[in-house]
Amino acid sequence: MRLIFAGTPAAAVPSLRALATSSHTIATVVTRPDAPIGRKRVLTPSPVAATADELQLPTLKTRRLDPEASAHLEALDADLGVIVAYGGLVREPLLSAPRLGWINLHFSLLPRWRGAAPVQHALIAGDAETGSSVFRLVAELDAGDVYSEVRYRVPPLATAADVLRELSIIGAEQIVGVVDALAAGTAVATPQAGTPTLAPKLDAADGRLDVTQPADVVLARFRGVTPEPGAHLVVDGQRLKVLAAHRAESTARRAPGQLALQGREVVVGTADDAIALERVQPAGKAAMVAGDWWRGLRVDELRVEK
Repeated sequence: MRLIFAGTPAAAVPSLRALATSSHTIATVVTRPDAPIGRKRVLTPSPVAATADELQLPTLKTRRLDPEASAHLEALDADLGVIVAYGGLVREPLLSAPRLGWINLHFSLLPRWRGAAPVQHALIAGDAETGSSVFRLVAELDAGDVYSEVRYRVPPLATAADVLRELSIIGAEQIVGVVDALAAGTAVATPQAGTPTLAPKLDAADGRLDVTQPADVVLARFRGVTPEPGAHLVVDGQRLKVLAAHRAESTARRAPGQLALQGREVVVGTADDAIALERVQPAGKAAMVAGDWWRGLRVDELRVEK
């Protein structure tokens, strides 16, 4: 079939590569425009744009599918549109322009975690299982009938980056299977069943760790917001990014928010067990081992601000 592929982040790259090597033809790749990256704010193509360039595929860079972009895509006379984390909405008449409409690879078990950040919200909520779904795109957010679902057991210490990387690989094989079935006329979609939950995009404030909560809750949020939008504590009026953390080895309890050196670990008290900080990044400085950061402070104890 003749496809339109829309995607932006690294999680969409395995699907793009898999479709590019399939029996189908990618008429064009739609992705978000180049964005400023790093401290020097260098304009950088999205991972999907860079991959499309490597594969010598036509690319349309657009922040949203406005009338001009939609008209361009409608003129391609595609059989099917495929979306993997593009970051923009597909509305009519573009939604109905491809002969078979659009399908979307979504990293959750729908209808749980509809929205922009399903993996992050699943980890924050402490879900032991998540997965990926390929569904028919409709006007309502992530509400279309599901063609394929793969379940995935979340490893105990996995961050959102870890889970998303695994699901992107699983989903690439999954999306090709659905495209093949649609081409053969054998694809079957099933209506979503159950109560939807929402997974809106996270911002910097969502990364603040509330150490008045139990350790399991604190660590679940840490895993869910790592690496984006990033976990942090506020210490001495400054934001301290938490890049790696785990449950403290010692069983000694500390008051919630109390920061101290305990054995070889920099620990912070929670509502029950302490958690240990492994790697941190103080404001305006490079990432470092938490013990090095602590020794540079030359204090015996600090408190995390609420």
